[in-house]
Amino acid sequence: MIRKLITSVALGLAFAAAAQAQPYPAKPIRMVVPFPPGGGTDILSRLVANKLTETSKWTVVPDNRAGAGGTIGIAEAVRSAPTGYDMVMGQKDNMVVAPWLYKNLSYDPTKDLTAVAHVAYTPVVIVTRTESKFKTLADVVNAARAAPDSITYGSPGNGTTIHLAGEIFKTAANIKMRHVPYKGSNAAMMDVLAGNVDLMVSSLPSAMSQIKAGKLRPLAVTSLRRSSSLPDVPSVAELGYKDFDVSTWYGLFMPAGTPKDIVMTVNAEVNKLLATPEMKAAIIAQGAEPQSMTPEQFGTLLKTDYQKWRSIVHDSGATIE
Repeated sequence: MIRKLITSVALGLAFAAAAQAQPYPAKPIRMVVPFPPGGGTDILSRLVANKLTETSKWTVVPDNRAGAGGTIGIAEAVRSAPTGYDMVMGQKDNMVVAPWLYKNLSYDPTKDLTAVAHVAYTPVVIVTRTESKFKTLADVVNAARAAPDSITYGSPGNGTTIHLAGEIFKTAANIKMRHVPYKGSNAAMMDVLAGNVDLMVSSLPSAMSQIKAGKLRPLAVTSLRRSSSLPDVPSVAELGYKDFDVSTWYGLFMPAGTPKDIVMTVNAEVNKLLATPEMKAAIIAQGAEPQSMTPEQFGTLLKTDYQKWRSIVHDSGATIE
């Protein structure tokens, strides 16, 4: 009996050791996408998930958890076990802007999440439908000054970098426009195309396909310099608003406490993917710019922007209950 018990315990320990030695990942990885299908975050998330599945032979499954400016999806990732099998595609909106906008946010991104891999950055673009009377950004400013609060602009939601880009521009141009928040970029896009709102402030990945199809007219990008994806579109800064610079970034995060070796493994695979000509072209085609970083570099970016946007949000006067 004792011999059988010893044998049984030994076998159990052997199986446990074998399970621990099994290379990562040993099962599918969930990628939480904190915005609805069709928007810029969803497009980039699915591109990364699909390419990782192809090139690394991993199984990466996107899981859309939208709402509250992307904060619901981030909170979902924070609650997950730090095993390496749950990650989230975060961006400046829900990682460094939302914490200063929402009074009762359930997470602190600098403490509750681990930076894994930076994926891309993109300027914000101000667009209108091609049939619109607004041909240039100056047309918008002149109309807004002639009839304050008469022009409407849509965004993917309150508290996003994109929403605040519109608010910061209003301040810079000294004009009044009415903000119309939507639950994601796709809904806002449909309304600007239908003429229900005059303008849309959007990430480039969200707007790129409609710009290419000739249905949207880009008036300006909000980065300091022009985007390589839209080289003919001027920046807000060069149109007379000196130093105007608002862009957003996208990257992968895991719950705090995720083992360092898993973080490094995912970082290496993502960076390897970003270095391929095919992936670079695919990201640029969506209006974003691929950019790889180490986990430490990405963590530093998170903390730097987290503090930077504290004053920007405070100065804007924007709050969300």
